[in-house]
Amino acid sequence: MRLDLQPWGETMAELVAAARAAESAGAGVIWAPELHRSAFTTATAMAAGTQKESGGEGRVGVGTGIALAFARSAMLTAMAAADLDELSGGRFRLGLGTGVARLNQDWHGVPFERPLPRLRDTVAIVRAVLAGGDPINHRGVRSIRVRGWRRPYPGVREHIPVYLAGVGPAMVALAGEVADGWIAHELCPPAELRDRVWPALRSGHVRRAGRTDFDVVAAACCSVDPDPAVARRRAANVVGFYASVRSYAPTFAAAGFGQVCEAAAAALKAGRPADELGGLVPDAMVDAFVIAGTPGQCADRIAAYDGLADAIKLSPPSYGLPAEETREAQERLLELVGSLR
Repeated sequence: MRLDLQPWGETMAELVAAARAAESAGAGVIWAPELHRSAFTTATAMAAGTQKESGGEGRVGVGTGIALAFARSAMLTAMAAADLDELSGGRFRLGLGTGVARLNQDWHGVPFERPLPRLRDTVAIVRAVLAGGDPINHRGVRSIRVRGWRRPYPGVREHIPVYLAGVGPAMVALAGEVADGWIAHELCPPAELRDRVWPALRSGHVRRAGRTDFDVVAAACCSVDPDPAVARRRAANVVGFYASVRSYAPTFAAAGFGQVCEAAAAALKAGRPADELGGLVPDAMVDAFVIAGTPGQCADRIAAYDGLADAIKLSPPSYGLPAEETREAQERLLELVGSLR
């Protein structure tokens, strides 16, 4: 199983240094999220800051994990993907996700109606633009009509892999149907993969016609420390943050933590910051949804994903933590990844 990293940095320079350290530790792909930074800008910096081997093949893959699919035009997304694939020497992976309704409508002022067909159309348009034909036509919930345009720059590869993030079964099935890979939410324990994700991927015909190149990328916040209590405390805010988000409540309720979600939502409404709700999260809930503990304990938890995923995207805890503590957590995570390669 491939070990991927989602590097963290207080500055862009530190983030690029963390990407280099992940490369040196043997990470398979370094992923750039989109929340406080632009995923494409971050991926560009990491691609430029990591190495290429002879023949144009990079030592470490670079991906957006994930970029918001609707906040940009599909054509701009495709052009950014082509630019990044060129810059990285054919190492780029385009990860896309919908985000939630409030983020799209209130933060970015873009429609969110019918997100599943909208995402399907986005992938179709991205691929049509990357194919470079003229004209480019697609009609749907999201449409494009382009005449007299051809990208004059040669592509590094004929095909840039497209990954889709999804939590609900319909979105996961869509990834299995139209994408080259699926990326998990960072709270995705092995049981979630086995009991919910794989049935949905199969319903999307991911293994249809003998296809074996689909990349299933699990994800986990991974908090490593010689003291398991310290590791859990650092990761608790990650769980608390998502416990306050209404769309994740069914997942937590199914695991027996519905009351924690109610408490987190009430605390958020009362003005408590979303990334400082870890005090409401019991140790059992931390253990259920993230990887936290000593290096040996974390290694065992990572091993539990083997056979269920092709890769696991690991990220250090950062929610509600001072930078120096996240920095220490990331160093321990990099040491763990290096010891497992």
